Amino acid sequence: MESTPRIASREGRLGVLLPGLGAVATTVLAGVEAVRQGLAQPFGSLSQMNTIRLGKRTDERSPLIRELVPLAELPQLVFGAWDPIAADAYDSAVDAGVLDRHRHLDPIRDYLKSVVPMPAVFDTAYVKRLDGPNKKRADDKMALAEALREDIRRFKVENDCDRLAMIWCGSTEIFLRAGPAHATPEAFEDALRASDPAIAPSMIYAYAAIMEGIPYANGAPNLSGDLPALEELARRRGVPIAGKDFKTGQTLMKTILAPGLKARMLGVSGWFSTNILGNRDGAVLDDPESFKTKEESKLGVLDYILQPSMYPDLYGDIFHKVRINYYPPRGDDKEGWDNLDIFGWMGYPMQIKVDFLCRDSILAAPIVLDLALFLDLASRAGLSGIQEWLSFYFKSPQCPEGLYPEHDLFIQHWKLKNTLRWLAGEDQITHLGREYYAE
Repeated sequence: MESTPRIASREGRLGVLLPGLGAVATTVLAGVEAVRQGLAQPFGSLSQMNTIRLGKRTDERSPLIRELVPLAELPQLVFGAWDPIAADAYDSAVDAGVLDRHRHLDPIRDYLKSVVPMPAVFDTAYVKRLDGPNKKRADDKMALAEALREDIRRFKVENDCDRLAMIWCGSTEIFLRAGPAHATPEAFEDALRASDPAIAPSMIYAYAAIMEGIPYANGAPNLSGDLPALEELARRRGVPIAGKDFKTGQTLMKTILAPGLKARMLGVSGWFSTNILGNRDGAVLDDPESFKTKEESKLGVLDYILQPSMYPDLYGDIFHKVRINYYPPRGDDKEGWDNLDIFGWMGYPMQIKVDFLCRDSILAAPIVLDLALFLDLASRAGLSGIQEWLSFYFKSPQCPEGLYPEHDLFIQHWKLKNTLRWLAGEDQITHLGREYYAE
């Protein structure tokens, strides 16, 4: 096994930069500050609340993850953001309607008011149902990238940060496929200078982060850091990257249920999924081109988990349909409804119905926190390029070309924890368990 890396000190301030200051980002900011003030607990965050078993079950060694590896602590975090809408984090959070204004926003109003978004790199050609005046102007896309890099350097100095991490919390962009402009770092930079339409705003953020040596993760399903050019650039510059598309509501349920059905060798003939949501994300996804991006992310999950080519009798004829419907009255309280037609012994049919009334940003916020802390840890450990051990958090996990992504939530969780054990110099856990029965 690869030797355990030396992890640099976690001392100093960690700046967390968020492209997009909407529902997800403001929920992260408010939640972290509430935890720091003792007003809330970080439920949903592995980095803050999960334990990790070390050694044998009989050893009774199960520290918190944050006690095992040197993660940055919450008081060290400083947040910054970009957004085309100029509202500060308080006004944006009130508008998003995720958190109760009187119970959770007003007590930390001064803090949220202090977070004002920088002018964004934003183009309505890529997100058609959203716009605002707080946008950068430049002669070409390379100049926009340079403007972002200047923002990053200025934020680091003004906030006395020792390190930074960037997590994309912006809206879903239109569907794009990787092409010649995305093939190499050199081709990508030429495309930036030419303002090639193949270069979307999120890619410019990813490029700026990597060039500044900052870990980057993409929380949306659009092409961003998952390009051959940017993956190669991240390797060259020693920068960790991860993505894409936060695994929150309906897909979270799929990655829990599908592995269980497969483990029991129960067949699936159909899986119909529909969603209703009314937040900014719902409005953006009401555009067919943005929905296409999300649909691709959601549809791939079952194929990789169920492996129909390996189990054609069980999953070879599965009919999988996904729908997302914009419904403003629901706000951020998304409803994901699934109907599963399954079959068992001798082909007899059964059904499973799931109605998940979730809160999208409540599920996403701890993911953003964990990714910022784990990517910072990876950076301090000298890890670079794709961080597949963070697949646990994504609908479309990033992995090297020629390797299929792992979508099974439980395998992803095992991979994450074994990576943390490795970073801490502890033995891997295989769950074989023969040592308990050896004479």
